[in-house]
Amino acid sequence: MSTISPEHALIYIMVTMSAVDRAMSDNELRDIGTIVKTLPAFRDFHEEKLIPAARECASILQEDGGLDAVFGLVKDALPVRLRETGYALAVEIAAADEFVGAEELRLLQLLRDTLEIDKLLAAAIERGARARHMPL
Repeated sequence: MSTISPEHALIYIMVTMSAVDRAMSDNELRDIGTIVKTLPAFRDFHEEKLIPAARECASILQEDGGLDAVFGLVKDALPVRLRETGYALAVEIAAADEFVGAEELRLLQLLRDTLEIDKLLAAAIERGARARHMPL
């Protein structure tokens, strides 16, 4: 399997999180688009590549061992300094619907382990997302 760019890796993380419960909500899709348009990590990324990248990820996920393949690509593509960003984006997409289910929690745990994110750092990222997505 070929390698992917760091931007593609971040998109793969978000798409995987959105798809884990088998329902990609409008909120999740909107948030992915907004993140790609506004985050500095995507400054040199052309927006028209978002849909093809999402489709590539979905295609890989449908294969046997797809999740392991996606996580392997992500880990290889992300420099260590962007792994926290990858985890933070996964948390943002999980929080987009204001409810994080068991599938999403399990995927976050797998991603945290794959990207070697410290538990305290992960908790801080998660708490920040919870604060940002708190309804009135």
